[in-house]
Amino acid sequence: MQNDWAAENLQTIRTLMERAALYRRALAPLMTAVGITGVVGAVIGHFMRLETPRAFVGLWMAVSAVALVEGFVIVRRQALKEGEPLWSAPTRRVGQAIMPAFFAGFVVGIPFLATETNNLLAAWLLVPAWMVFYGCALHAAGFFMSRGVKLFGWAFVLSGCVFAFLGIYLPQRPLLPCANWAMGGFFGGAHLAYGIYLYFTERNRNAA
Repeated sequence: MQNDWAAENLQTIRTLMERAALYRRALAPLMTAVGITGVVGAVIGHFMRLETPRAFVGLWMAVSAVALVEGFVIVRRQALKEGEPLWSAPTRRVGQAIMPAFFAGFVVGIPFLATETNNLLAAWLLVPAWMVFYGCALHAAGFFMSRGVKLFGWAFVLSGCVFAFLGIYLPQRPLLPCANWAMGGFFGGAHLAYGIYLYFTERNRNAA
């Protein structure tokens, strides 16, 4: 039984290493789509003039749900294009790696939806919390993908730590607008920039 388990793990790891380039190509449209969604979310939040933590959290949890659906559709399309099952053993490994951090990020937002509060600093602190959780998820997924994904995850973790302290020095009144644009900048702009980078580097690699 243990020999079969070890052989299955070795085969899964070998498959993941072989598909690293494929995952890199799949990341370009995924990151670009998520980036555009994040930017649109920030623009919507700006025109909504968010005034309560519940509205802020509700908006961005809805944006994250849209991004997850987009990711699922893109990954499914890539799997169909390559003639592979969507929920293969390598995909399960990646999903298991990112699930704890994604689940924690979802849970920390629930209290703001369940109860109304005027604690703007607590809502602001959700931004770095989400950034750190997301960065941890990317770092975990990076063990099965290219090195750039791990570095991208570290960028989110470190930026989240910095943003956690910024809320202490920002006045209470503009906290939600600042939090909204911070979400748009990192979860929108950063993903969009990374997607464009992956697209051009992959195209140059194929041309070579």
